[in-house]
Amino acid sequence: MIRFMSGRLLRAAVALSLVLMIAFVTVRFSGEPFERMFPEGTTVEHEQALRQEWNLDKPLTQQFMIYLGALASGQFGQSLFTRESVWQIYAERLPATLAVGGLALLVAIVVGIPLGAIAALWRQSVTARLAMWFAFLGYAIPHYVLGIGLVLLFGFHWHLLPTSGLESASHFVLPVLTLAIPMIAALARYMRAAMLDAIAQPHVMTALSKGISERRLAQAHILRNAMVPLLTVLGLEIAGLVNGSIFVETVFSLPGVGRVLVNAVLDRNYPVLQFGVLAYAAIIVVITLVVDLLYTIADPRVRLEA
Repeated sequence: MIRFMSGRLLRAAVALSLVLMIAFVTVRFSGEPFERMFPEGTTVEHEQALRQEWNLDKPLTQQFMIYLGALASGQFGQSLFTRESVWQIYAERLPATLAVGGLALLVAIVVGIPLGAIAALWRQSVTARLAMWFAFLGYAIPHYVLGIGLVLLFGFHWHLLPTSGLESASHFVLPVLTLAIPMIAALARYMRAAMLDAIAQPHVMTALSKGISERRLAQAHILRNAMVPLLTVLGLEIAGLVNGSIFVETVFSLPGVGRVLVNAVLDRNYPVLQFGVLAYAAIIVVITLVVDLLYTIADPRVRLEA
């Protein structure tokens, strides 16, 4: 187990290092923030003074080494516009992102896994066929298209639900649905496939021939085996949920970290953007590590084959 997790931790460290370098270089090649900071223009002397203050007048490698030194000392930088600590900016907006994302994940698990199980156990029924039709449709629609469609239907045409902000419980409905529906569809599809694969296993056929009840067969032999591959899919879907929150927070004007990241891209606010990209990558790496750990606990053969 220690050797297995050491390998995973090494891969995670390499992945984060690559993300850090790519984020640092790409944001600087995208342009400088002075046009956004001073739309009416500024003097050459003032602009040069700002470059010196933010070390933008130094070679790129030297800027990167300065940035690494600051990270090593726990300094993540300040916003170029407000001079507010980037850590504080993200910490203030994280609760909104966690609330919407956590609710979407809960809804997806509660609805998606049983839906896939029903579609596999009663695959010839009309309910199962409708469930898979819904899953195919939900899986094919991107988050931003689904979000805009829900806003147009429930907000502008029917006036049933609010379409921006998080002031009340009703404000959560549309953003949570936008994030949850594609995840419900994915979990249902993979759960159905995993259960059909488990049903076809020889030990399940043997148990069925011995007259074991369908309920006990499903609980003891089918559901348990189907949950193992589903863990990997769940990890990938949570990573997709993190990425999808960026679009959803922009569409619904939510005060979350995804919106901060989008604004940082538009403003070329280097410190805010670098920290946001690194934080998102770290979250996905941690999720992947947790899924790998759970997978080895659920199926020890994975640990032995690694």
